[in-house]
Amino acid sequence: MVLLAPSYKRWAKNPQLNAFVRGVTAAATGAIAGAVIVLARRSIYDVATLIIALVSLVVLMRWKVPEPI
Repeated sequence: MVLLAPSYKRWAKNPQLNAFVRGVTAAATGAIAGAVIVLARRSIYDVATLIIALVSLVVLMRWKVPEPI
């Protein structure tokens, strides 16, 4: 992606390229969501981990947290 970003700016007005990028974005989002569901099922196994998961979800939904954190 880093290598293709400069050339994307040149072709940004192309409707076919924009449709392709939207499709790839949707596919990547679906793959990440699927991975989250699989990982959550395997990692939330008691009340303590459920509480940690819920608190983390609330923090992420409420405030913008920088990526490294």
